[in-house]
Amino acid sequence: MGEEDYYLELCERPVQFEKANPVNCVFFDEANKQVFAVRSGGATGVVVKGPDDRNPISFRMDDKGEVKCIKFSLENKILAVQRTSKTVDFCNFIPDNSQLEYTQECKTKNANILGFCWTSSTEIVFITDQGIEFYQVLPEKRSLKLLKSHNLNVNWYMYCPESAVILLSTTVLENVLQPFHFRAGTMSKLPKFEIELPAAPKSTKPSLSERDIAMATIYGQLYVLFLRHHSRTSNSTGAEVVLYHLPREGACKKMHILKLNRTGKFALNVVDNLVVVHHQDTETSVIFDIKLRGEFDGSVTFHHPVLPARSIQPYQIPITGPAAVTSQSPVPCKLYSSSWIVFQPDIIISASQGYLWNLQVKLEPIVNLLPDKGRLMDFLLQRKECKMVILSVCSQMLSESDRASLPVIATVFDKLNHEYKKYLDAEQSYAMAVEAGQSRSSPLLKRPVRTQAVLDQSDVYTHVLSAFVEKKEMPHKFVIAVLMEYIRSLNQFQIAVQACLLLSLESFYPPAHQLSLDMLKRLSTANDEIVEVLLSKHQVLAALRFIRGIGGHDNISARKFLDAAKQTEDNMLFYTIFRFFEQRNQRLRGSPNFTPGEHCEEHVAFFKQIFGDQALMRPTTF
Repeated sequence: MGEEDYYLELCERPVQFEKANPVNCVFFDEANKQVFAVRSGGATGVVVKGPDDRNPISFRMDDKGEVKCIKFSLENKILAVQRTSKTVDFCNFIPDNSQLEYTQECKTKNANILGFCWTSSTEIVFITDQGIEFYQVLPEKRSLKLLKSHNLNVNWYMYCPESAVILLSTTVLENVLQPFHFRAGTMSKLPKFEIELPAAPKSTKPSLSERDIAMATIYGQLYVLFLRHHSRTSNSTGAEVVLYHLPREGACKKMHILKLNRTGKFALNVVDNLVVVHHQDTETSVIFDIKLRGEFDGSVTFHHPVLPARSIQPYQIPITGPAAVTSQSPVPCKLYSSSWIVFQPDIIISASQGYLWNLQVKLEPIVNLLPDKGRLMDFLLQRKECKMVILSVCSQMLSESDRASLPVIATVFDKLNHEYKKYLDAEQSYAMAVEAGQSRSSPLLKRPVRTQAVLDQSDVYTHVLSAFVEKKEMPHKFVIAVLMEYIRSLNQFQIAVQACLLLSLESFYPPAHQLSLDMLKRLSTANDEIVEVLLSKHQVLAALRFIRGIGGHDNISARKFLDAAKQTEDNMLFYTIFRFFEQRNQRLRGSPNFTPGEHCEEHVAFFKQIFGDQALMRPTTF
């Protein structure tokens, strides 16, 4: 399988830590995304590493027994360590504060602490088997103050740091989940909900395993993901992932079901708003996009994998240290290993190898794996780094070899312009609100963010249409049809057509030229950018034609154009551009020679070397 086929990969620079072994215990903190390597209970050192900080934090602690849980508060201000089922120890890492440890016992009698979560730099939640206790830590006083507590029987818990929601599993079947939300010193109880368990044989007691639940933010909304190993309907044997939407207000609702069509051991990640399901038995993964159209049955939407199952791209473990000097070859990493532990949203840890990776989606291979261009566009427009891939899809569908039909091209243009129009409307609403003075009265008013999915006319012109109209082999009618289709789409979304676009029509439809000049005189900001992009793509003649078309050719830098022409290694192109500027010099200054201020000496020398002195233009005397 070529590299162009893998659409998931592990990040290039993993966080490396000391492998787990009998002396070294490894812990992961989901809030700060930090790995703790604790040697001999901390007596021989603790090393803390996170994805962003390349400088690890190192310190020692007294060995007061086995460490059950260890985490820093946000911003690494206070360290909390749980060694017993009754207490948590604290140590300040704030300059000028006492470094002496202080301890907090859980308030509820006979309760055992299951774990704890920091919700801010000085607020912490203890989860016990009998409820939840929310504290404020006072580092200067080396004590804690109970803010709020709530009693209920707890089997296990889960924390989503991005949304500051803790989920508690209650009842005998463990399947009634009680969420709590934390914010600036307040704890609010959200409505509890029940996870429907699959029917089980009479002899076994069904229960909800913590392993089969994940919490993640997808498209800005919090979901609880439940991995249901056997479907409730008898005729379906494959496992499925059920997504429960957990809103800030109101009840939790079952919204989506992801059909896996296979059984076995699974693990879940969320990357770029996609749900990734790893399947250990086949060592492959699939991705789901809940924004793509699925099958709606009146209450939930069923989704199938967006693409065929593929393995994560093979990964070589980089060699560091003295071994890297020798000719030792990198070691292939065992993917889908049983020692892998997956954390939300996108983290994979191999404790036995000592690596923490972020999982990433590669968009380029997906272009060839998803033949339906409309669905491909729907998919790409939702991705974070989509701009260049979308532009390449547009160029590809207008190429001689992969030419798409006009209805498909029209669909793609409409999807692009739908996003473009949404952004233009949001910008306009924002501008009007600011003008009306609403920004002072409404702090929620924010300028719309321009994502990579917003492709405007100069993007489409410079990256797609300018090269397309230059192609000699394209049938004349097809070129006009494509340009007209784009203009039709802009009109349909009531987007004003810009001049650079009409300019590309000029050779096919002469009246478009004058129309575009009139528009460009009013709109000169995008022109420099268009010239820069065309030159960077070695479309030197197109850039020159564009600048001549708008009447700016007397002021452009000869050197910039000659540099670009020389880089193409096309001598005849260089000759054409050089001759153009000689004629410009003659017209403006009465001599074809370049002035010292233009810094074109090397280009003159190059011209002479290729074409000889006699090819230089002679000054015209009258």
